[in-house]
Amino acid sequence: MAPRRKKIYEGKAKILYEGTEPGTLVQYFKDDATAFNAQKKAVIEGKGVLNNRLSEFFMQGLTNIGVPNHFIRRINMREQLIRQVEIIPLEVIVRNFAAGSLSKRLGLEEGTQLPRPIVEYSFKNDDLGDPMVSEEYVIAFGWASQQDLDDIVSLALRVNDFLSGVFFGVGIKLIDFKIEIGRIWDNDFMRLIVADEISPDSCRLWDLKTGQKLDKDVFRRDLGDLTDAYTEVARRFGLMPANTTSLKPTAIN
Repeated sequence: MAPRRKKIYEGKAKILYEGTEPGTLVQYFKDDATAFNAQKKAVIEGKGVLNNRLSEFFMQGLTNIGVPNHFIRRINMREQLIRQVEIIPLEVIVRNFAAGSLSKRLGLEEGTQLPRPIVEYSFKNDDLGDPMVSEEYVIAFGWASQQDLDDIVSLALRVNDFLSGVFFGVGIKLIDFKIEIGRIWDNDFMRLIVADEISPDSCRLWDLKTGQKLDKDVFRRDLGDLTDAYTEVARRFGLMPANTTSLKPTAIN
């Protein structure tokens, strides 16, 4: 990393630097893993490399089907160039099957298929533990308008259709995922686009046949080696050599 670059923001898993072109940022993927609102922490060698490559793959796939997003191009193993956006302070969660907090709230067995995909929101605030909020809160506090929310739901469900299909094609069940949405302006016209990342950090992924977890729950629940799980996801999409059993950073350029 060039030491002269201006750091704009650092989160739990990524760092944003000033971009090389106007209206852009450089997004750097760290190896840090956190869970339970950062109460559990570790450094997982190679995680950032895998998430960079996987997020590139999914964002490019969205671009190909006309879903607008912030991805421009991958720069190197850990960095990608993205559009600078105004992030709406919400995590947008799409659930296809019961798991995690939904199972606890409603007493549903993990893996129970939901009647339809459910979209819900949490307020992006680490200090508060990203609390769930309703549409009424979102509109009342001015985080987004009703029209914004309609557009956000439409974007989220299009992302869900795409991701569900591509994961199913490689034998993986998409349990749930979260995305962030950003605003960009073309002159006076505002658009909403998918931002942040799409990776096993932000999705729950289960093997279709065995139910093996291939996402951050491996770290949350001490179910094995997180890098091995993420490497398996990348391998199924052809982003790693077929015989790869653990991450070798030179394998992704």
